[in-house]
Amino acid sequence: MPSLPSYDDCVIWYEVHGEGEPLVVLPGGPGMDLRYLGDLGGLGRRRRLVLVDARAAGRSGVPADRGTVSFVEQARDLEALRVHLGLERFDLLAHSAGCLTAQEYLAAFPGRAGRAVLVAPVGRAGREVDEAELAGLRASRSAEPWYADAAEADRLLGLGGRSGEELAALRRRVLPFFWHRWTGERLAEYPPRYASAHPWLREAFYAGSAGPRTLAERVARLGAARTPVLVLAGASDGMVGTAPARAVAAAHPGGRLEVLAESGHRPWVEEPERFLALVDGFLDAGAA
Repeated sequence: MPSLPSYDDCVIWYEVHGEGEPLVVLPGGPGMDLRYLGDLGGLGRRRRLVLVDARAAGRSGVPADRGTVSFVEQARDLEALRVHLGLERFDLLAHSAGCLTAQEYLAAFPGRAGRAVLVAPVGRAGREVDEAELAGLRASRSAEPWYADAAEADRLLGLGGRSGEELAALRRRVLPFFWHRWTGERLAEYPPRYASAHPWLREAFYAGSAGPRTLAERVARLGAARTPVLVLAGASDGMVGTAPARAVAAAHPGGRLEVLAESGHRPWVEEPERFLALVDGFLDAGAA
């Protein structure tokens, strides 16, 4: 079984695909099963992908201490994985909320990650979206046939108070906003079994991320890490927008930002050739 006991004996599940230099991959969500990433648009044919289910997500274990699900604490699982695999260092790719864990790892364990690719990050020290940008991105889709239903679901989500199947149904109705081009067939890419099964996980993951002092301190730590970072964003990403990606790129010395014009929240699906060219070129530069 491809798993390891982490520092507190919580079992962390991972999968290895492909050959070549290792690239550790963190899913988003928080709490999404790693299988939604597929082979990242063909990246698995170029790299040895080590895809990791976060604790309390996918096929990893649920820790006795829910506090360890915080993205700050989850960086310790990455270090346990590095030791388990016998790697001196590795390159790192993360998606969405997983970018918070990745950035914490860069700061807490400097030098262990050679290069990092952050895809559609939610922020630097928590979820840091620009609500005005998101509103504009969503309003720009008003001519789409699905818009009225998605906008109503978005309004209901904003009111709060939903849980269980009702909440899951509303989240599926707003999915069109997350793509540059939406077709109903894309619903198959969101099977319920890949979503988090724990209603408490989201709050636990973001615990401790609020507050200006916390943000300032974390941004300073990121700047001190000095790991080369490539940040990718989708211009049509109605889930997090591009503002968090711009802030993340600015927080890392020499951070590079690329906005993919015809992508939403999953650029490896909508622009796989562009995605692969950017990631390959960036990672290859580190091996030169």
